[in-house]
Amino acid sequence: MQRDMELIRKILFKIEEMVDNTAKYNIKIDGYTMDQIAYHCAILYEGGYVFNYKVQYSDNKVHYFEVGRLTWEGHEFLDKIREESIWNDTKNAIKEKGLPLVFDIVKSMSTGIITQVINSYLGM
Repeated sequence: MQRDMELIRKILFKIEEMVDNTAKYNIKIDGYTMDQIAYHCAILYEGGYVFNYKVQYSDNKVHYFEVGRLTWEGHEFLDKIREESIWNDTKNAIKEKGLPLVFDIVKSMSTGIITQVINSYLGM
């Protein structure tokens, strides 16, 4: 399965909106299967963006999964790509440069775009 940065962003928003500090079970996101969502939660956990991840399989399919709260790094990443305009500018800049849409590049590009906005605001 290929990593889908749009889905990752949606998952981070979904976890953030679930304000309690308990596990979230079988998160649902329109247009995506449970297998796709569970896979992306697993890689978010491996990357250190969510606190916990557990999965139960049955008949070679995800029976259920649970994911914990966002980590500090998860919040930091989401805050960098929260605004739709920053997210779209980041994706467009990455595409224009022919770069892969990977976490480190997304973080760097979004940080650069945010810095440009701040500098423009401050008249620098």
